[in-house]
Amino acid sequence: MLQLNYRDPRPIYEQIKDGIRALLVSGALARDERLPSVRELAVQLAINPNTIQRAYRELESEGYIYSVPGKGSFAGGSGDIHSARRAELLKQFDDAVKELKYLGVSGSMLRARITEGEKSDD
Repeated sequence: MLQLNYRDPRPIYEQIKDGIRALLVSGALARDERLPSVRELAVQLAINPNTIQRAYRELESEGYIYSVPGKGSFAGGSGDIHSARRAELLKQFDDAVKELKYLGVSGSMLRARITEGEKSDD
């Protein structure tokens, strides 16, 4: 299911978040499918359960998963996932645009990049 890369400079909980997010977005985890418990995943990955708990908590706050007390954590609906991811990516995009504008990139150059990206999707 998930694999950790100890040479990756990102924290372990971020790698777990990215791995679960990828499984959800790709459809490998179906809507309402139960995720492994914190303890199960901690044993499987041989890491501290607090690390898993942090990843689950953040994924829940982002709308990717939801928790049912006494039952566990479950995959969120695709609508929830897509809207959460869209909001996150748009924020990153806005931040990148602001920085690029500060570095002297013109609005027309940014529009051209977006148009170029749209053409590559076809």
